[in-house]
Amino acid sequence: MNYIWLFLIIASFVFAAVNGKMADVVDAMLKSSQSAVAVAFSLIGVMAFWLGIVKIAKTSGLIKIFSNLISPIMRIVFKDVKKDSDAFSNIALNFSANALGLANAATPFGIKAMEDLQKENQGDKKVATNSMCTLLAMNTAGFQLVPASVLAILASAGANNPAEIILPVLIVTTISFLSAIIISKILERVF
Repeated sequence: MNYIWLFLIIASFVFAAVNGKMADVVDAMLKSSQSAVAVAFSLIGVMAFWLGIVKIAKTSGLIKIFSNLISPIMRIVFKDVKKDSDAFSNIALNFSANALGLANAATPFGIKAMEDLQKENQGDKKVATNSMCTLLAMNTAGFQLVPASVLAILASAGANNPAEIILPVLIVTTISFLSAIIISKILERVF
């Protein structure tokens, strides 16, 4: 992948030099760098807020309550996971963080859930279990109730009404999330 990016960068500079547009390329590069820093700073506040909410929810026991609420559904989706497994709470935390649009916060919970699922792996440790594949599919689909990161980016970019994307994002991520689970369950029967 690094070679592809390197090729694209070199090609853009070569074409800019050949066409006499080097000043435009440098100007665009500087403006993009400046806007990237502005977006990054705006994301810090949103991420800190939601990470704080997740930490409070975890400390207060709300995540445990949420885990218990979604437990019947998780038992259907993750049939081969032990009932008392720590994987369920980490999957719930992962799901919660993704639902709030905090993919960066969801990653550590997803990794911990994968480690818990690997401990329960009774077969070949080099082969992912069906539950591991399902969790990966769910994470890739990325169900979101509140796309916090996207809202922060739109707000920092000056969008008039960044919240108007919430319903479309909810619809699309719900469809992709359910499709990922269904396809994962179909493929686990095939393989």
